[in-house]
Amino acid sequence: MDNIYLIMIIALAVLAVADLVVGVSNDAVNFLNSAIGSKAISFRTIMIVASLGIAAGAIFSSGMMEVARKGIFNPGEFYFDEIMFIFMAVMITDILLLDFFNTVGMPTSTTVSIVFELLGAAVAMSLIKIGADNGSFTDVVNYINTEKATQIIFGILLSVVVAFSIGALVQWISRLLLSFNFEKKANWVGALFGGIALAAITYFILMKGIKGTAYAGEEFEILGGSTIKDFLEDQWVSIALSNIVVWSFLSYILMNFAKINIYKLIIGVGTFALALAFAGNDLVNFIGVPIAAWQSYEAWMASGLPATEFSMEVLSAKVPTPTLLLFFAGMVMVLTLWFSSKAKSVVKTSIDLSSQEETKERFQPNFLSRGFVRLAIAMSEMSSFILPDSWQAKIEKQFEKPVISLARNKVHELPAFDMVRAAVNLMVAGILISIATSYKLPLSTTYVTFMVAMGTSLADRAWGAESAVYRVAGVLNVIGGWFGTAVIAFIVSGSILALISFGKGAAIAVLLFAAILLLARNYISHNKKAKELRAEDSLNRAESSSIQGVILESAKNISNVLKRTNKIYTNSINGLAKQDLDLLKKNKKQGEKLSNEIDDLRDHIFYFIKNLDENSVGASNFYINALGYLTDIAQSLEYIGKVSHKHVNNNHKKLKYNQIKELKQIDEKLEEIINETQAAFDNKSFEQIGKILNQKQELFDLVSEKIQTQIARTRTDESSPKNTTLYFSLLLETKDLMTATMNLLQQYHNEHDSSIIPATIELPEEE
Repeated sequence: MDNIYLIMIIALAVLAVADLVVGVSNDAVNFLNSAIGSKAISFRTIMIVASLGIAAGAIFSSGMMEVARKGIFNPGEFYFDEIMFIFMAVMITDILLLDFFNTVGMPTSTTVSIVFELLGAAVAMSLIKIGADNGSFTDVVNYINTEKATQIIFGILLSVVVAFSIGALVQWISRLLLSFNFEKKANWVGALFGGIALAAITYFILMKGIKGTAYAGEEFEILGGSTIKDFLEDQWVSIALSNIVVWSFLSYILMNFAKINIYKLIIGVGTFALALAFAGNDLVNFIGVPIAAWQSYEAWMASGLPATEFSMEVLSAKVPTPTLLLFFAGMVMVLTLWFSSKAKSVVKTSIDLSSQEETKERFQPNFLSRGFVRLAIAMSEMSSFILPDSWQAKIEKQFEKPVISLARNKVHELPAFDMVRAAVNLMVAGILISIATSYKLPLSTTYVTFMVAMGTSLADRAWGAESAVYRVAGVLNVIGGWFGTAVIAFIVSGSILALISFGKGAAIAVLLFAAILLLARNYISHNKKAKELRAEDSLNRAESSSIQGVILESAKNISNVLKRTNKIYTNSINGLAKQDLDLLKKNKKQGEKLSNEIDDLRDHIFYFIKNLDENSVGASNFYINALGYLTDIAQSLEYIGKVSHKHVNNNHKKLKYNQIKELKQIDEKLEEIINETQAAFDNKSFEQIGKILNQKQELFDLVSEKIQTQIARTRTDESSPKNTTLYFSLLLETKDLMTATMNLLQQYHNEHDSSIIPATIELPEEE
């Protein structure tokens, strides 16, 4: 039986490595967001700086490991076997929870997850012990460190409001003083801003770095007999002021003589500082539990007592974490940072929500986001009555965004926001985390950095009338996910603890196997989605400024739509013929995906028209009509996919053999026409379109014939109303699909006849 605990230690070590990987993938947003979003420095430089910060922070994080040992529960109230069950439940829950959030690309708090997992597992074990002893459920407070747990939870929740508010206020003041033309300001202005920002970040590095070393608790004569830790906390005002003076002077010298962009320097140093903070503050979330389990195991082995009788009071004492383990953990984090694709998707969510430019909005507005936006508009209108017009004019001038001339093929190179906002993000986040550290709160760095970024976005007017409801909905979704993290972590961890407590080794083996399967499934699902995003047949926005360019680009889109039309329609018929629910489900999603992509093209019409040459304005009418026909095609396919899936999913009667046969005849004829059309658009040989249009009547007659056949069949031997409804729906929607397709071809045919489109467009050779 003793071997089971050694096996659990090995399993916890493996889970720790996996947890480091999924944890870094989620928390990379904390320190990469500002640097990547501003594009102030190259991606390679960002990664190198962040890697150095992580490595340094990992080595300095020993002190924070106390949270896993005694921060949430009273270890003296539990025996060794119970503590091991708690730690195992926590790690299994943590890795699954974080991986789920990574897979959907949503940033969550590793601090909140570990705190509530420890709380959930400890409460569950306490209730089991109380139940076994016939005690009162109110005795659970004896097992939980309620004072510390409450302090941690309230500190984390308060950080959401504080970080957003302070971020918005500091950004508004910074923009008011610097404007969007900050690089044209006098050097002393940039130097002063740099002095304040770098002073804040430097103090933050001292608080998070030196306080984690062995020297932090030693007394030094030069500091008047105080320890470094006490000196930093007691003399913070004098340290901050002297830092501002020194850094302002250095910033001025660097800007004037070395010609260094001070904002880039702030972003680089700030990225290092937040990476250091992340590793120093959050490493406990990934390896604190396994290290506490290992130290518990060593103490138990030395005691010689049975696992069910050895009290874990030993965890109440402060035990240093081996530096070698911290270094190894840091290296795993650095490697994950470089190679994790999930980290990039989580970072993208944060950058998109804070972008100054137009982006594809991934969140749908809800009644809360609409309400908040209306409230903000009302408050803005009220302020316009309070402030004098002259003040309002001056404020508006400071918030005027400069027009950046950029070639259309270079538009993706625009930063999501400028260097002032990036610097403020890093500075404010650093200050807030420093304050929390001085009060010994294991603050959620995710909450702070994300909410600061959202606050600065609001103050910078990145959430305009066109995007506000989507961005606010996104922020609410993320915050909702955070609260969901707490509830889910508590419930799942407690449930897993109960299973382990009653099932012992067998339950642990089953749970570990299930965890591996879920991780593998999420990994495969994420890779599949990533491949879909890179798929060759995805639709592209028109970027050309001439009608010839629009024809080329729209022809490629039409070819792709036709290819997918053929596949979706055929799969619908085959799915009905075979009653294949999985095929119909996937096919339904493909129809929805195509419809969403075409909606995205329609949302881009404004920018397309604005980009047209004066001589090519006629292309807008051509492009808008083409999009209208593509929308009709997508809506027909979406409807066909939906009704086909619904019929089989509701277990209605299968279509009769003759009905399937007739649908296949239509499918074959439609496939023949689509293949010919696709070939014409692929080769840009538009003279072929006339020949295809000649088959239009033949196809319409075929569908009309099948409709008449079904009418006769219904009057004589048809007995299923659902079958009749489905069959007529398919035939009528097929007719609409063909009408839209033929109208699209007719448009190209008409333009070809009027000589706007040559018979064959020669494509430029690839370089």
